[in-house]
Amino acid sequence: MEENYRTIIHLEINGIHEYFGSPSSMYDKHTAEELGISKASLNNYFSKLSEDAPQIYENKICTIRKGKMYVKPTTRGRKKQESE
Repeated sequence: MEENYRTIIHLEINGIHEYFGSPSSMYDKHTAEELGISKASLNNYFSKLSEDAPQIYENKICTIRKGKMYVKPTTRGRKKQESE
C-alpha cells in the first residue's frame, strides 16, 4: 500500500551519507554549488525517469538516490474522532 511509504533522499558526498525527507530539505543544508545541480534541475531529472528505473542522479561531486521508506501506520498523535 502506497500510504505506508515515504520518499527518502540519500545523498552521498565526500564519502559521507546523509538522508532527507525531500529534495527541498536537502537544499536547506546544501547549496546547488556544493551538489553540482540546482533543486529545479534535480526535480526535473527525477520526474523524467520511469518509476521502474533506478532513481539515481550522479555527477563528479555526489550521488543522489531517491527511494521509498516503509513507515508503520500509527494512530499516535491523532485526535480521536467523535461519533455522531
